[in-house]
Amino acid sequence: MDGGDLRLPRAPGVIRRFWARHPRITDVVLVLLIGSTCFDGAAGPDGADWGDPRFLWGLPFVLVATAGVLFHRTRPFVTLGASWVGVVAWAWAPSAFVLAAAVFAVYIIPVRRPGPAVWWATGVTVALACAAALLSDRHTPLVTQYPGLLLEVVPITLALLVATLVGTNVGNRRRYLSALVDRAHQLARERDQQALLAAAGERARIAREMHDVVSHSLTVMVALAEGAAVAAATSPERATMAMGQVADTGRTALTDMRRMLGVLGGDERASLAPQPSLAELPALVRQFADLGLPVTAQVRGTAPGDPALQLTIYRVVQEALTNSMRYARTPTAVTVTVDAEADPIVVTVEDDGRGPADAPSVGAGRGLLGLTERVAALGGEFRSGPRARGWRVSASLPAGSDR
Repeated sequence: MDGGDLRLPRAPGVIRRFWARHPRITDVVLVLLIGSTCFDGAAGPDGADWGDPRFLWGLPFVLVATAGVLFHRTRPFVTLGASWVGVVAWAWAPSAFVLAAAVFAVYIIPVRRPGPAVWWATGVTVALACAAALLSDRHTPLVTQYPGLLLEVVPITLALLVATLVGTNVGNRRRYLSALVDRAHQLARERDQQALLAAAGERARIAREMHDVVSHSLTVMVALAEGAAVAAATSPERATMAMGQVADTGRTALTDMRRMLGVLGGDERASLAPQPSLAELPALVRQFADLGLPVTAQVRGTAPGDPALQLTIYRVVQEALTNSMRYARTPTAVTVTVDAEADPIVVTVEDDGRGPADAPSVGAGRGLLGLTERVAALGGEFRSGPRARGWRVSASLPAGSDR
């Protein structure tokens, strides 16, 4: 297989592939073969002479039986009925070759239309063929003789039964191969769909990480830069310190960006880089407090052992404090509570400033949507909304096996 594509084996044989690609030519050849045997049987040495009136009477029947072969792909029972008409010609010009259309009909029925109808179609065909043979002029004296009866009935019955069994085997094999091919195509489609879903999920995860890094870092850098601009005239030392913090925040953001880009590029060392955990939560809170946000934090209980759970708690607090910094107007208190004493773990961030409930947000809501997806991936529940004054963010995360 090239490029991961599903490649099915080709049908064996140049001739078989040619017939499969040109079904109309195949049908014409079948009509010619079956028609020639029927005409030969009807006008041969054992049958009527070409100028015999019996041949002229039987000719339309043979033509109908031959024309019915053209319908074998879409209407096999029409082919069967036409072959019955041809069997009647046997009463005028009896010959084993006249059975060619009937033999083909009982063969094609199980190939095209499997089911109980196969055997009653064969039974009716056998009965008609035997009756036509035994009632013909040439064989009328043999009807009263047991050996003659066997000579007529047994070969006819065996020929039609063998044709039915061969058709059943060919039809079953075709349907089995068709089911295998359909299954292979279905598996290929499912594989492609799974790849698309995995790619979409990975893009969503990267978008969440990018948002967390960029939004948080830029918010901090903008706040520090604004503070440095205000303090530049009155307190150059504080302005210099603030710009140093801007540089540190930018370097941290660049490090996080390189790590994510390394993961995208397949760098295993980047994928093993440590992610933020609850151990960095005090530094995060202190960073926002240094920016002037009146934030306090309380962590109850022990930190869960699952790194993904710790990262989610960290991201919830980070996004909530970033939104408070960007949107809350003159807040007097911002509280962060992480209750890890019970299961589920509850994370709550509240502020009392005027926020999106009082003024339209300049954001796109991607951060809160990303938190909702991140928390849901761990089986938790995320909620956010306005309070009587301010905004509240909360997440409930199952501790699971960490307890």
